[in-house]
Amino acid sequence: MEVLHGPIRDYAWGSRSALARLQGRPVPSAGPEAELWLGAHPGAPAEVERDGVRVSLGELLVAEPTYWLDSEGVRRFGTRLPFLLKVLAAAAPLSLQAHPDAAQARAGYAAEAGRADGPRNYVDPYHKPELLVALSPFEALCGFRDPRVSAEVLAAFGVPALAPVVAALRDGPDGLRTAVRTLLTWPDRQRAALVAAVLAAPVAGPDAELARDLAADYPADPGVLVALLLNHVRLAPGEAIWMPAGNLHAYLRGCGVEIMAASDNVLRGGLTPKRVDVDELVRVLRFEVLDEPVLAPRPVSPGVSTWPVPVDDFALHRVEVAAAVPTVRLPVPGPRVVLCVAGELRVDDGAGSVGLRTGQAAVGPAVARPLVVHGTGEAFVATAG
Repeated sequence: MEVLHGPIRDYAWGSRSALARLQGRPVPSAGPEAELWLGAHPGAPAEVERDGVRVSLGELLVAEPTYWLDSEGVRRFGTRLPFLLKVLAAAAPLSLQAHPDAAQARAGYAAEAGRADGPRNYVDPYHKPELLVALSPFEALCGFRDPRVSAEVLAAFGVPALAPVVAALRDGPDGLRTAVRTLLTWPDRQRAALVAAVLAAPVAGPDAELARDLAADYPADPGVLVALLLNHVRLAPGEAIWMPAGNLHAYLRGCGVEIMAASDNVLRGGLTPKRVDVDELVRVLRFEVLDEPVLAPRPVSPGVSTWPVPVDDFALHRVEVAAAVPTVRLPVPGPRVVLCVAGELRVDDGAGSVGLRTGQAAVGPAVARPLVVHGTGEAFVATAG
């Protein structure tokens, strides 16, 4: 194992306390800190210290592919780390968004790669399924709920202009596509009035409160109403949400560990000043009900739990060591990225041993030996699936 230094992305929705507190820095931070990236994605690669000099992990993968990935990993993934581990800290809502599946990403990238002004939606040929595990109480929108429930929520506002949307939702899942497209293509000049009419309705409850919360930042964005078609989930620490391709979602607030396939393909539908492509978003969305968006951790062995997901780009394990379980052996293949989120730990993969404090990370190559963790604390271990 070697110490891994990850960059912090300063997106406007980021927290000024969560990442600083995790890393033991002064609070509040100088500006918003949204994501700590621990991987080799070219957008913000983490760095490994070699002979006193920090070297991009992405460059090391290209220079030493079989050391980091072994021959089978190179065959599967080329000279790229197939996953990206993050700590995400949201103090304000992120955009409504979804990600393409692998075939859509390849086709979209091939179609847009030759554009003179650069790609519009597909910046790489990879899919981007995501798993987020809460470190603090975490609030998110994830997947469509029963559209008949959403129909009654919108009908309760008593806004006549929403009648076609309510009627489509009452048709069940078959009407979801029509409802979403109708809202997201609402005439620009009428959007602020639509949102204002909903907010003016004498309706109480969690859905009305969510609409008011989102409209405070986006008063003329019909994404405020699309958000009411989704599952509004509140995660306790350790609970997770799984976001496969085509799943419409948005993070609202909280801090969590996120792992994803190493891609930056995002299709946005609203609640953002960034580019929105309604046609492409609707094309990749899965208009189906997500009955149970929350995943509980599954015990693997003493001190180890995981959240199984149906992709081979990544797997995520949580390791907890204490007096009752002072040493944990985790037989998962390399490459591995380890993030300490509490206490002080020592991690050893047989190729090297590293001590980690809260907020520090390490990376190790494709060795076959189990990862050994001891000390007192908690860590997340990211590997290929």
